[in-house]
Amino acid sequence: MEKAKKLTQSEIDGVQYRRAKLWQIILVACNAFIGMAVYSLIGLASYTASIGFGISTAAVGVILTWTRILDGVTDPLIAFVYDKVNTRFGKIRILIVIGFLIEALGLMFMFNWGAGKGLGMIAFVLSYIVYVIGYTIANITALTINPLISNDPKQRPTVGVWSTALNYLLPMTLSIILNVVLLPRFGGTYNGEFLAAACKLCLAVAAIGVVLVCIGVSEYDKPENFKGLSKEKSNLKMKDMFEIVKKNRPLQCYIISNVSDKIAQQTTSQAVIVTMLNGILIGNMGLATTLTVIGMLPSLVFAFFGAKYAGKFGSQKTIVTWSKIALVISVVMWIFFIAIDPKKIATGGVIMIAYVVLTLLKNGANMCVTTAGTSFMSDIIDFEQDRSGRYVPAAITGVYNFIDKIVTSFSALIATGSVALIGYTTTMPQPGDAATPQIFWLTTGLVFGLPILGWICTLIAMKFCHLSKEDMVEVQKRIAARKAEVEA
Repeated sequence: MEKAKKLTQSEIDGVQYRRAKLWQIILVACNAFIGMAVYSLIGLASYTASIGFGISTAAVGVILTWTRILDGVTDPLIAFVYDKVNTRFGKIRILIVIGFLIEALGLMFMFNWGAGKGLGMIAFVLSYIVYVIGYTIANITALTINPLISNDPKQRPTVGVWSTALNYLLPMTLSIILNVVLLPRFGGTYNGEFLAAACKLCLAVAAIGVVLVCIGVSEYDKPENFKGLSKEKSNLKMKDMFEIVKKNRPLQCYIISNVSDKIAQQTTSQAVIVTMLNGILIGNMGLATTLTVIGMLPSLVFAFFGAKYAGKFGSQKTIVTWSKIALVISVVMWIFFIAIDPKKIATGGVIMIAYVVLTLLKNGANMCVTTAGTSFMSDIIDFEQDRSGRYVPAAITGVYNFIDKIVTSFSALIATGSVALIGYTTTMPQPGDAATPQIFWLTTGLVFGLPILGWICTLIAMKFCHLSKEDMVEVQKRIAARKAEVEA
């Protein structure tokens, strides 16, 4: 008996979906080379500000805070540039190359050409602003690629998996190369020569990413793929941005969901909180950091599992399901820390194993939510096209990034303000400090309690969002039908 042919998702849903080839997905995911290489480099900005431009530590903190806010403000503004660029070579390749060249110019001046010349604060701030503008152009443009190359609900979640994996692996790899390989060659200290070499290395990695992404997206980067659902094209206006936020309910829910999780994540990753958890409560900074990495790397496998789950049940359901699991695991870990003496984690045995396993499970659940969140953003872009007739991916990602960066910019303030409340007003917590009850409850409250609040916000927000897998099939049918009408 002849084996029945397996139906494609297009045949099952009655929609002719776009599907990207695996090599295209992998090359597009190499955008991580651009973003994470620059991320690794800009983490050294405080050193080049001090060493290369003679700026005080306190002033550097203020500059970096305000430039992050500027970074958020520029995100939605780039949507207007994105909307106007429409050449026969497409727009994505043009904008990514332009964005990279601008940010490379700012970074080369910051770490090489302008450093050590006695130029002072104004020169540093101007070079940082140039970097921010270039980074925003390249980053916002890259975020619009995923919804463009595939709208197949089964494939769409896997598009983000490769990006997620590279976004975790590349900074780890670069950190090892910079600190273990490169740093000893320059005397083991963060001096001007090391910073200049680090800049050239990171920009070289980013340049490779630019080439790979441009190759991967070339088949889809065509003017006809950026058209809306009406015959006449009208330029994007500021009132359109406000209308998107006001009327796109899935976007509203996603902002609440993701930003609440993000501020919890960024607060707990602040160095002062990591020091209190690993260096004071567990009492062994080096070992605890190693255990954290051990609990992180295997969790990348969950990204592929999360993508499979999202392909089967839809992005929204995946976010809800794995947020519940992450919430439960966070509660269990908090109870675990209350029930044991955390210092026993560093002594080995059953308690250490239990801590690593719980950390692995928590990271894995987070990874599933992250993977589903990436594909859900693509769903939101298609929802907006169905709702308003406009294909405006840069406007949606720009609005989200603006709100995200403004809110999460307070994560450092939450961390430092919290430790000030328990007496660290003139000094910062150091490894080996006494593990007082105040430190215990503050640390565990931020590390476990704050994410729990984030998961609760996610679950509440998703109650008001209706964009299931079945809903998305209907969205794609309506888009296809309206496109056929316009072409006819």
